[in-house]
Amino acid sequence: MTDSTFDLTGKTAVITGASRGIGEAAAHLFARHGAHVVVSARKAEGCEAVAQAIRDTGGQATAMPCHIGDPAAMDAFFADIESRFDRLDIMVNNAATNPSFGHILDTDLGAVGKTLDVNVRGYFYACQLAGRIMKKQGGGAIVNNASIAGLTPGQMMGIYSVTKAAVINMTKAFAKECGQFGIRVNAVAPGVTDTKFASALVHNEQVLNQFLPTIPLGRVAEPAEIAPAILFLASPAASYVSGSVYVVDGGSIA
Repeated sequence: MTDSTFDLTGKTAVITGASRGIGEAAAHLFARHGAHVVVSARKAEGCEAVAQAIRDTGGQATAMPCHIGDPAAMDAFFADIESRFDRLDIMVNNAATNPSFGHILDTDLGAVGKTLDVNVRGYFYACQLAGRIMKKQGGGAIVNNASIAGLTPGQMMGIYSVTKAAVINMTKAFAKECGQFGIRVNAVAPGVTDTKFASALVHNEQVLNQFLPTIPLGRVAEPAEIAPAILFLASPAASYVSGSVYVVDGGSIA
């Protein structure tokens, strides 16, 4: 039994990038609070593994792979969501890419394009498509996974930081224009988290020793420590929260 403030019973929640890391942790947490979770990522086998793990523990989950960098795939994905579930209550944009780690002057334009396609256009289009469904049903909640790099650029993470700054302003823009439809839009800005995505930082001792002293709590986050912030923003507990960016970074930017 969960506190009704965070109860997602009867809600359909799509989480992208949910085959591992923060997305996987959020998928399990949402399911424990009653949501039917649509587990999405590029590879079908990863989605199905997480969905099956949720079902094995008594939760509700459906695996639906999709590449958010492909607009045609996104069109088909959201049409399928509406056809299967007849509604979409929660959209969590979590999938992201960062193919470039190095000096901003040396960043390859191909990497720039790929990062923009996924982290900016992909999030924007997902917000649009989810928002259109939510508008028809009278409301919903969108949570975008940004980063503290969108508030203070990360060293050697120039284009990634630029895209995450875009996600933060995008969140506010959608919140401002979609509130009239009962749609809340918020963002989470995690600090460095121990995921495969951040392995170039977390598992490189030299890099780790450079930034660890800047974190007051003295350690990197675990994915399960970011997921509750996403749950809060998606839940009835945040019914009057929209256009906000919740920083979860161990005190890094304080």
